[in-house]
Amino acid sequence: MARRRLTTDVAIVGAGTAGLAAWREVRKRGREALLIDPGPLGTTCARVGCMPSKLLIEAANAFHRRLVLDEFGIQGGTSLNIDLPTALARVRRLRDGFVAGTRRSTEAVGAALLRERASLLGPDRLAVGDCEVHARRIVLAPGSRPIIPGPWRALAASRLLTTDTLFEQRDLPERMAVLGAGAIGLELAQALARLGIEIHVFDLAPALPAVVDPVIGESLLACLGQELRLHLGAEAELTPTADALRVTNGTVDVAVERALVAVGRRPAIDGLGLETLGVPLDEHGLPPVHPETLQVANLPVFLAGDANAARAILHEAADEGHIAGINAASDSPEAFCRRTPMSIVFTDPNLARVGEVPQDADQGVVIGEVDFSRQGRARAAQHAYGRLRVYAEPKTGRLHGAEMCVPAGEHLVHLLGLAIHRQLSVHDLLGMPFYHPVLEEGLRSALRDAAGKLDSRRPASDLANCPSFDIEALD
Repeated sequence: MARRRLTTDVAIVGAGTAGLAAWREVRKRGREALLIDPGPLGTTCARVGCMPSKLLIEAANAFHRRLVLDEFGIQGGTSLNIDLPTALARVRRLRDGFVAGTRRSTEAVGAALLRERASLLGPDRLAVGDCEVHARRIVLAPGSRPIIPGPWRALAASRLLTTDTLFEQRDLPERMAVLGAGAIGLELAQALARLGIEIHVFDLAPALPAVVDPVIGESLLACLGQELRLHLGAEAELTPTADALRVTNGTVDVAVERALVAVGRRPAIDGLGLETLGVPLDEHGLPPVHPETLQVANLPVFLAGDANAARAILHEAADEGHIAGINAASDSPEAFCRRTPMSIVFTDPNLARVGEVPQDADQGVVIGEVDFSRQGRARAAQHAYGRLRVYAEPKTGRLHGAEMCVPAGEHLVHLLGLAIHRQLSVHDLLGMPFYHPVLEEGLRSALRDAAGKLDSRRPASDLANCPSFDIEALD
């Protein structure tokens, strides 16, 4: 049976963060558009990513705080218990509220929303259910999905969880494995451990893969190793038994009730028909994409958000939808200056990175660092752990990047992100105000350490030269 023909200016495949941002820009410019998504509606972030994971982390951190209450003279904290079903119900309740907002925004599209799967028939045509959509421009933003390695897929229904299913659990077992020590794996492993579950983390990499600077990696490993059983450097094998799941990596063999697979996400491009575009695809099945226009080769097609596997973070997906939407609604694509790259892993301490981070100390940068175990405000709050490093150009002192695993790293990394984006130097930052006593003084200590190693010197009257007392109570 012949497909019904639909014609539009722009067809947008995917109603996630990137797709919704693209829709907004296309419609703002007076172009007709169709938004195509089979569902479930609601962005990855709201449904199964950023928001439910942070809700779980907040519950876990609140319960974990009981372990230091005695230090403040508050007795009885260690006798507190957690009702996991109640904690998980709160995660779902608040998560559902976040999802409802994104669903309302998507459903407001009305008849222009097609709840069907889409497959490319060429650079200007799509098969969508029983329709063939012809479009002047196409924006592809189908998102991503959790990776489950082939040998493990037969276990998925009985023993394995992913972020798509973890937050739907009404209760959790006493012992679990987390397979993958990347950003998602570390966040959720620590949260589950703080909720009272015995957690074993397995990863093929010999060091934490979410970290670039090995010094920061060692510091984070020391912090997390106090709460998690980390088994790195060998591949995990899974063997189901009658009442458990055995996980071994050759040296460690443990029995768990469930395993959370957190080895990453892959672009949801299966069946999308990228091969019909007539351009070479890489080993992952992706076409060439210009990072500043999001255009695929020289075609009237744009690939945005998690699906292009470049910057799989919500604020970047929103930016990419914005870029793709503007360019899809224009006669010729415009190149956009991208934001300074930033990432945050919401462990405790936060692992955060911004700008360019060298993998070793021999890459022509000056490194300034601080150990937060001696930082005054961190000690006052029983958060005295972790390390921060900044990386600067030796002659000018201009900041290139920073990496850290410190308390409140999610806030410190934003200060550094603003500075790097504005091309500020170590001395520029040292001349700015730092209150006392605050965690930001730890950042100042790292900047002072870098300043002492720079080729350049500032005038004696410059407040950037105000030195440290080297006294915890004053610095």
